[in-house]
Amino acid sequence: MTTLRTIAAALLLGIAPAIGQQDSQQDTYQKASQDLQKQLAEALVELDATMKRVAEEKVPLARQLRELESELATVRAAAADKSRQLDASSQALGNLTADIKRGKDEVAYLSNLFGEYVRNFESSLHIAEVQAFSKELSDAKLAADNDALDQGAVFAAQNAVVQRSVQRLSDSLGGSIYDGRAVAPSGTLVNGSFALVGPFAAFRSKDGAVVGTVAQKLGSLEPSVTEYPNPEVAKVASAFVASKSGDLPIDPTLGTAHKVAETEETLVEHFLKGGPVMWPILAVGVAALLVTLIKWISLSLISRPSRRQVKALLDAVREKDLAAAQSVAKEMKGPLGEMLGAGVANLQESSELLEEVLFERILAAKVRIQSLLPFLAVSASSAPLLGLLGTVTGIIQTFNQITIYGSGDVKSLSGGISEALITTEYGLIVAIPSLLLHSFLSRKARGIVSEMETLAVQFTNVVGISGGGRGGATTAAEAAPVADAAEMRAQIRSVIGEILGPALDEDGARGRA
Repeated sequence: MTTLRTIAAALLLGIAPAIGQQDSQQDTYQKASQDLQKQLAEALVELDATMKRVAEEKVPLARQLRELESELATVRAAAADKSRQLDASSQALGNLTADIKRGKDEVAYLSNLFGEYVRNFESSLHIAEVQAFSKELSDAKLAADNDALDQGAVFAAQNAVVQRSVQRLSDSLGGSIYDGRAVAPSGTLVNGSFALVGPFAAFRSKDGAVVGTVAQKLGSLEPSVTEYPNPEVAKVASAFVASKSGDLPIDPTLGTAHKVAETEETLVEHFLKGGPVMWPILAVGVAALLVTLIKWISLSLISRPSRRQVKALLDAVREKDLAAAQSVAKEMKGPLGEMLGAGVANLQESSELLEEVLFERILAAKVRIQSLLPFLAVSASSAPLLGLLGTVTGIIQTFNQITIYGSGDVKSLSGGISEALITTEYGLIVAIPSLLLHSFLSRKARGIVSEMETLAVQFTNVVGISGGGRGGATTAAEAAPVADAAEMRAQIRSVIGEILGPALDEDGARGRA
């Protein structure tokens, strides 16, 4: 409104000077001024009307504005409340999601725990109990692998195993008897009843023909029955299973005694397990034993002169009593007596010839005394080689069995392993005594030969001292060792000089420098 008035005043002020200045155009300006005044009056009227209308509409609009502002504040408060609710809902949803995840993890953990319990429980069952718990165990394992079942059904199946295990604990306090089937010693499946007391289980067939302890054999999923060896014990056990009361014979070893009895074997069975190589080892062992007996007897039967006889012979030679020496030599037996007798027979010969005669007798006796001893040495060295041959053949057989049956069945591999170990065992059994006996007999034989050499030296010394034999030859024979010794020393000096000569020359040159 003030603006319109200002505009009108400006127009009047602007028009008035223009009219005053231009008189020639007064009428035109006057008319225009009247028009403008008229328009100004109309504008002022319209302005007043507008101002009245504005004044009239201002209060309702202000009231409406306040109402809208109040409504806006209410809406904003509601929006803030909804936002807070949305944040709370999002937080609750996150917490719920985390709870669901924890719940799923707990369910998975419990499922794994139940599954592990089922497996451990199955492995802890006696072979005679597997049939009684087969349905619950099968349902629990199938439910765990069935994706179509919900977790509640899986827990129900697994919980059934837990309930049966608890019932088994209560039943085990006084033992339990239940029906089932087992493998008889004949290899057939027979129906009967099991009596389980702690870890011990007994079985009785329905007809009572098969009664014994129950155990699991390798490679079989069915309980196997080992019958009682004593008929009276079997009768007592049969009565206990049939009447569910009385005395029950219990094997405290839980079948270990039967397994040990099955592994026991005779010497012939143990020998035959070694395979075909055992026969050459046996032949070598028997031959070595026979040679040892023969050689020991032959060496033990060799006559040796007594000290009295040797002293009497040497005294007779020293006194040059040929008749007495021959008489004493005839009394001596064995290779020593033959050697001394030959020496007495050649007393008149030269010392060199006498020594050759005695040495010839020693060599002849040595060959006889040491005969068959190399065979014992060969036996001691060949027996381990035969055992090694059996070991190699046994290992080859074992690998052939592995190729056919794989490495899981240890029983199928026992044949090759037994052959490999038994041949080595018997090879050493033959070799060690053969080596010891060879050493013993060799020492015994060397003792006899050494005694012959000692008596030969004593005899030749006595003959030399007493002046027996031809002196020229004796002098030459005595001088020969001296000449040989001098020649040997000269040769040694020559060799040492050739070896050390360059070193000595180099040291001498250094000294001169």
